[in-house]
Amino acid sequence: MVEPPEGRPFAGRVSHAPHDPFAKAPPLVTIRPKYVNMADVTALPASRTAGAEPGRPGATDEPIWDVIELLFFAYRDFVGDPDEVLAKFGFGRAHHRVLHFVNRHPGMKVADLLELLRITKQSLGRVLRELVEQGYVVQKAGENDRRQRLLHVTSKGEALAMRLAKLQTERILRALGDTPGAHEAVRRFLAAMIEPKQRQAVLGLIARADRIRRLRR
Repeated sequence: MVEPPEGRPFAGRVSHAPHDPFAKAPPLVTIRPKYVNMADVTALPASRTAGAEPGRPGATDEPIWDVIELLFFAYRDFVGDPDEVLAKFGFGRAHHRVLHFVNRHPGMKVADLLELLRITKQSLGRVLRELVEQGYVVQKAGENDRRQRLLHVTSKGEALAMRLAKLQTERILRALGDTPGAHEAVRRFLAAMIEPKQRQAVLGLIARADRIRRLRR
């Protein structure tokens, strides 16, 4: 597994979209969330006939509607659990993501967080300011370069980040159920969804954060 260089989670800069992807739009669908485990997913009726997947005999130009929509609703409910908690603090999904990654990567540089989240500098600046002012994140000068701004969660910030992560973990575990190999199968699928040129960097970033957390225990 190839890991990104220290302090550089992703190789190469990426251009930021002109819009803020964390802008929260009012929900257009109000279907009540429902528990789904891995067995339920495999029992869902296919939206296309067998053998019609892209690259296989009988392939068509028809989109894979079932997987597209399952991913949409799964993500909606996956972030919906933390949304309810965050709303009580006046925070949104951008605050959640900043807290998550700063908690996972203590000492992360602002520039690296900006590159990782792919949001505008203005959007990140606003979110960081609110988290710092309310005591969830602190910025420290680098030991070798005092101009660097290194990010750390406070004990208060870590507690909130862990509370949100545990909510999401509970949903994941309910979905995985007792299906043998389900965790690894889902992990492989999600990794494969990442752009190939970024995949190893992402896996390295996760592995590095796991090692840091083990050392902190």
